[in-house]
Amino acid sequence: MTVVLAIETSCDETAAAVVEDGRVVRSSVVSSQIDLHARFGGVVPEVAGRAHLESLTAVVDEALEQAGTTGAGIDAVGVTIGPGLIGSLLVGVAAAKAYSLAWEVPFVGVNHLEGHLHAAFLEDPDLALPAVVLLVSGGHTMLIHMQRDGTYRLLGQTIDDAAGEAFDKVARYLGLGYPGGPVIDRLAADGDPHAIAFPRGLRGAGLDFSFSGLKTSVVTWVRKHPDAPVADVAASFQEAVVDILVEKTRQAAAAVGAKAIAIGGGVAANSSLRARIQAAAEDDGRGAFIPSRAMCTDNAAMVGATAWYRLRADGPTPLTAAADPNLRLAVIAGG
Repeated sequence: MTVVLAIETSCDETAAAVVEDGRVVRSSVVSSQIDLHARFGGVVPEVAGRAHLESLTAVVDEALEQAGTTGAGIDAVGVTIGPGLIGSLLVGVAAAKAYSLAWEVPFVGVNHLEGHLHAAFLEDPDLALPAVVLLVSGGHTMLIHMQRDGTYRLLGQTIDDAAGEAFDKVARYLGLGYPGGPVIDRLAADGDPHAIAFPRGLRGAGLDFSFSGLKTSVVTWVRKHPDAPVADVAASFQEAVVDILVEKTRQAAAAVGAKAIAIGGGVAANSSLRARIQAAAEDDGRGAFIPSRAMCTDNAAMVGATAWYRLRADGPTPLTAAADPNLRLAVIAGG
């Protein structure tokens, strides 16, 4: 049995978890900074880093207490080393190295994106592989072929804005506040998704995504129709995003012969996307993994699962390893 203390501070969530053998979550604690950043309409890096400094020790202590253990019961310390905000990453990495040294246990650096991929196995250990994973958040929109041997192939990604970034920008323009995804999702439930024919970026042009043009179209349309029901704008915008996400995910799954489709990242909490992916997988005869909403947002449980896997596959990470805000997911050629 290997018990991992995991730490996640890549953006604006201060999180710690205790995970056993990469599958059993003994505790998962997340301290959100949404209220701190809401008045700015987005995450302020300096504010985020300072908040991590103030709360991380208490979050780790709570995770250990909920797991019924202490440092003496920890076999390794895993932490997100990238990608993310450099100031935020540095707080978590420095703390993880300190715990590793103090407890004399291995230190394991984790790629945040790989963490989202491993989150699926925390809730569905029998997820059929190979699978296509739609990783969709405020910073990333990617289609990843997750293969049986534990390797990944990048099939497509956004060429400009991430889907979650587009949600935030549209919500900010409409005066709906931050974060934009949840409020647009709520408003869309009362709107007509077919009221406005917003464009579907890069439709029919491979597996890459583009949301910048859609965002511009929303702004232009609202300027011309200032009295349009906001719920209709929200619903039509959301429909355009979800349409293209689902369409390209199905194309990717068919192209690689995937047994299952999985989604992950903050936008995976969107109610329309969740329902549409589930239905698409069923229609295509594939399995579907729709994570709980707690596993969609940044959390340390997924970091703990990945750290356990990486420790077994690669061994400890050198303590000289640095935080890397631009860290890329290791993928094999042929994407």
